[in-house]
Amino acid sequence: MFTGIIQGIGTLKDVRQAGQGLVLTIHPVFSIKDPQEGESIAVNGVCLTAVTISHDVFSVEVSPETLSRTTLSGLRVGSRVNLERALRLSDRLGGHLVSGHVDGIGEVIEKEHLSRFTLFTIAISESLDRYIIEKGSVAIDGISLTVNSCGKGRFSVAIIPHTAKLTTMGFRKRGDKINIEVDLIGKYIEKLLLAGHIKSEKPTNINTEFLAQHGFL
Repeated sequence: MFTGIIQGIGTLKDVRQAGQGLVLTIHPVFSIKDPQEGESIAVNGVCLTAVTISHDVFSVEVSPETLSRTTLSGLRVGSRVNLERALRLSDRLGGHLVSGHVDGIGEVIEKEHLSRFTLFTIAISESLDRYIIEKGSVAIDGISLTVNSCGKGRFSVAIIPHTAKLTTMGFRKRGDKINIEVDLIGKYIEKLLLAGHIKSEKPTNINTEFLAQHGFL
């Protein structure tokens, strides 16, 4: 489990084929204290296991399934990635609960500089639309962000200078693909409310009337 508060950027030092998967070797810009082989590290929002780890470099294995569902297959030597070590129970929850299980790939379709912040508009699949709400939480490449506004197949987030400096959002441009993880609480609520009523692959019928009938409003 993670919080979406990025600890630093890492640089990809090596990409090696491992069967149908990949082994990525990453150099973080920050020192990893008390490194533990086998610990979880989020790389661009994807929860991966560090198979080898030291203070200045670590390697992770990426399965074919993960490559097919995330942007990690597009990484090259020199690529910069967001890094976050797994949450301790004693840590502050500064962002929101992030599992590191990517729900889909989005695309930056607009980037607008407004005063001291940058407004990004992200295109997403219709299947993720229902989980994006105005002022709700979303993880983009592992970064916990607040939804500024949303519409059919898209939403926007405002990036402050601090976030742009410490994460890869400062380098993002139109056309870039990004990993999206929606708020997992919303997914659990949907599953529990609709259990036995509809199949998961069909569109939901949750609306204000439905929530009121079930005591949520």
